[in-house]
Amino acid sequence: MAQMTKAQAKRKKNRDFFNRRVPLYQKDPVLYAREVLLFEPDQWQQDVLRDLAEAPWVTVRSGQGVGKTGVEAVALLWFLTCFRFPRVVATAPTRQQLHDVLWSEVEKWRSNSPLLRELLKWTKTYVYMKGFEKRWFAVARTASKPENMQGFHEDNMLFIVDEASGVEDEIMEAILGTLSGANNRLLMCGNPTRTSGTFYDSHTANRGLYRCHKVSSLDSSRTNKTTINALIRKYGEKSNVVQVRVFGNFPSQEDDVFIPLTLVEKSIALDLEAPITRISLGVDVARYGDDETVIAQNVGGVTTLPIIRRGQNLMRTVGDIVLQYRKLLSDYPKYRGRIYVNIDDTGLGGGVTDRLAEVKREQHLSRLEIIPVNFGAKVPDQDAAAYFADITSYMWSIIRDTMEAGRLKLPNDTELVAQLSVRKYTVTSGGKIQLESKKEMKKRNIDSPDRADAVALTCFVKKIFDAASLTS
Repeated sequence: MAQMTKAQAKRKKNRDFFNRRVPLYQKDPVLYAREVLLFEPDQWQQDVLRDLAEAPWVTVRSGQGVGKTGVEAVALLWFLTCFRFPRVVATAPTRQQLHDVLWSEVEKWRSNSPLLRELLKWTKTYVYMKGFEKRWFAVARTASKPENMQGFHEDNMLFIVDEASGVEDEIMEAILGTLSGANNRLLMCGNPTRTSGTFYDSHTANRGLYRCHKVSSLDSSRTNKTTINALIRKYGEKSNVVQVRVFGNFPSQEDDVFIPLTLVEKSIALDLEAPITRISLGVDVARYGDDETVIAQNVGGVTTLPIIRRGQNLMRTVGDIVLQYRKLLSDYPKYRGRIYVNIDDTGLGGGVTDRLAEVKREQHLSRLEIIPVNFGAKVPDQDAAAYFADITSYMWSIIRDTMEAGRLKLPNDTELVAQLSVRKYTVTSGGKIQLESKKEMKKRNIDSPDRADAVALTCFVKKIFDAASLTS
C-alpha cells in the first residue's frame, strides 16, 4: 500500500480530529465556530448559536451591521457538517440579499477553514458534502413563492430565513409546515421592519414558541458608532428609522408621516423582473453647503444613487450627468429609448439645465431628453390639483403610489430610507394634502431630503411637465 504524503497525512489527521469532536460540536456551535471556522463570535452571536443547539426555533431582531449574516453562515456550516445527511435551506426575500450577501458569507467562512475546503463543495446555489451530493447539502432558495420552500423532509433539517420581516406569511407557513422532523430547526434574523407577519409574531404573540433575541447596533463591536450617533442626532431616537435600523425595535404607527417606513422597507426588498421600458435620471441640485447634489437613476423601476456630492459646483454636476448618460448607453445596449434627465430647475438648478442643453447640442447627445421641473409651479395635473396643495406634495404622491403598486425598487441606503420615512404632512382647510416644507423640516433639525427628492424626480414622465403646466 502506497505511503501517504505529508499533506494527505495532515488531512487525515484533521478529519479524524473533527470526527472525534463532532459530538461536542453538536452541542456547542460556538466551539465549532472557533475551532473549525476560526470565527470569534460576539456575545450575542454566542447566545444565538447556543440557543439554536438547544431549541428548535430561534428568532433575532436587530439593527444594521451587527453581524447577522455572519452568525447565519456559521449556523449553516455547523449544521451541515455536524449532522448526518442534513438538509439546510437558506432563504431571503430577494436574490441580491440571498446570493450576494448570505451565500457569499457562507463561502467566505467555508474557504477560511482548511478542513471545510476539504469536506465541502460550494456552488452558486448549493453547498454539499463531497461524495454525498444528493443527500448531504445546503441550498439557497429565494422566498418568492411557497413551493420554493416545500419538498424538504429529513430528520436533520435547518431553515435559515434572512431579512425575515420581509418574507410573506404564506411562505413562512410553508416553511413552518415543513419542520416536522426529529431534529428540525429554524433560525430567523432581520431588521424588524413591519408590525405584522410571522417574524413580528415570533417576538410578540408567539414569543413563547421561540428563543428570542434583540441586538442594538449601539451594543455591537462591529458597527460604526460615529455614523450611528450622527443618524440619531439627525432624526431623533424616537424616529422609526432609528428605532428599526439602530435599536432593533419594531416601528410605531405615525399617522402624520406621508410615506410609512414599512412601505419603504418593502420597496427595498422588492425583486423587479419587468422589461426595461424607460430609463431616467433625477437631479436634485444642492442649494447650501450642507446639502447634497444627488443624481438618482431609475432603470425600469430599479433605482440607485450613483452620484452624491456636497457643494454647488454646477459645471461638475453637468459633467456627472453626461458621464452617467454615456454609462447607461453602454450598460443597457438593448434599450433603444431616450434617457430622461429630470432636473430640479428651481434656483441653482436652472444653471445646470441651461449648460446641459448646450452640451447636448455641442456633443450631439441625441437620446438625452432634458426635463426641467419647477418646484414653484402649480400642480400640473388638473385632477391631482384638487387633492394636493403644491407640486412637492404631488411629486411625493407619485413615488408613494409607485411604491404601493410594487413598481419601484429602492436602494438600501439608510439616509434615503430616513428622508422618505420622516417627512410629515397636513391637510389644509381646503382639504388638500400638503407635505411639510423643507423650512419646517429644518426646525426639527432634519436636513433637506435631497436623496428622496432625486429618486422622486426619476418617477416623473415628460408629458406631465409641458411648458403650459410649469407656469405659476
